[in-house]
Amino acid sequence: MELIQNTPDLSAYLAADEVIDHHHPRVRETAARLAEGAADSYAYAQAAYEFVRDTVPHSQDVGDPRVTWRASDVLERRTGICYAKAHALAALLRAEDIPTGFAYQRLADDDGEGHVVHGLVAVRFHGSWHRQDPRGNKPGVDARFSLDGEQLAFVADPECSELDYPVLYAEPHPAVLSALKAATDRPHLWKTLPTAL
Repeated sequence: MELIQNTPDLSAYLAADEVIDHHHPRVRETAARLAEGAADSYAYAQAAYEFVRDTVPHSQDVGDPRVTWRASDVLERRTGICYAKAHALAALLRAEDIPTGFAYQRLADDDGEGHVVHGLVAVRFHGSWHRQDPRGNKPGVDARFSLDGEQLAFVADPECSELDYPVLYAEPHPAVLSALKAATDRPHLWKTLPTAL
C-alpha cells in the first residue's frame, strides 16, 4: 500500500509538539542511550522500535488503568495503548532526525461486534515510508521492525470491513488525541476509542 503524506513538507515529520515532545529530557536521555550502541540510523531505528515494543507494556495486555498520550510520559510511566506507544516511538525517532509519521488501521474490536482504530508509525528510509507497529507482542502477535515487507501486529481483513488508512499524518489524528486526553482511565478510554477516521 502506498502511504500518502497529509503534508508534502517532510520537515513536518520531524517536528516536536506537546505530544511528540522529543526535546524533553526523558526523550533525549533515552534516545542518547539507544544511539550509543547503534552503528547507523537504521540500527538506531530498530533499537528504538524494540525498546518501545518490548519495555513499554501495552496497558490493556497488563491491566494497567493509566492513560498516557505525551511521548515523555509514556517513557516515564512505561505504559500506554497503541497510540501512546506510537507517540513514544515517533519522538525517539524524530530525536535522531528520522522522519516519522502516524498511520492507522480500522480493525475489528475484541468482541468482533464493531471496529476500532489502531495506531502505528511509518519511518522514512531510502526515499520511501515503511510502517512499523510497536504495540507489543503477545500470543498471536509477532510484530517486527522491517524495511523489507511489513511485519505488523495485525493485517487488515477486508472481509471483516477492516482497512489500512493510506494517509500518513505528521501529527497524531485529532480523534485519537481527543479520546486519549478525555479518558479518566483505560476502561473509560476503551468505551470512547474512535471506530473510524
